[in-house]
Amino acid sequence: MHFDFGTVIEYCWVVFGFVWLVGLAFTKRTVRAEPDFQRLAQFAVIALGYVLIGTPWLQFGWLGLRLFPASQDLEVAGFVLTAVGCLFAIWARLTIGSNWSGRATVKENHELITRGPYSLARHPIYTGLILATLGTALEAGKVRAALGFGLVAASLAIKIGREEKLMHETFPEAYPAYRARVKTILPWIF
Repeated sequence: MHFDFGTVIEYCWVVFGFVWLVGLAFTKRTVRAEPDFQRLAQFAVIALGYVLIGTPWLQFGWLGLRLFPASQDLEVAGFVLTAVGCLFAIWARLTIGSNWSGRATVKENHELITRGPYSLARHPIYTGLILATLGTALEAGKVRAALGFGLVAASLAIKIGREEKLMHETFPEAYPAYRARVKTILPWIF
């Protein structure tokens, strides 16, 4: 009997999405945000990336080619990365609490969160998303999934740059010290 890792990966993303939807009700009022066109452009790129990774409809031509042979080891690695990434992002989302936003913003009475996962990475939600997306793309194993992962990672890298600028402006004394102490995404990168 073959275990269906693809289905379990889908459940990981459902749990992730549920936490995000519930969390929307518990955010502070936004006092400063990136322009809407930047947010919409970023959303479109990320949505395209996830469609490339997850949709069964884009199996034609070179998009449907496998990058490497399917194997249970690859499926297990994909599942583990997806589960760990989703859990790390959820931990970060719960830790940032009402300061969270889906776009680069400053909230009313915004706090610089440096505890929990924010002591390991300045952008732990993106760290988790990158790991989970990589895992899901690995499990899919197709060219389209690799392209989708690239789009998601590039879009998040651009968003990180915008958030870094906002945090420097909002916390001109505390953020440079935090930045010197904690890496951008994974504890060993940037």
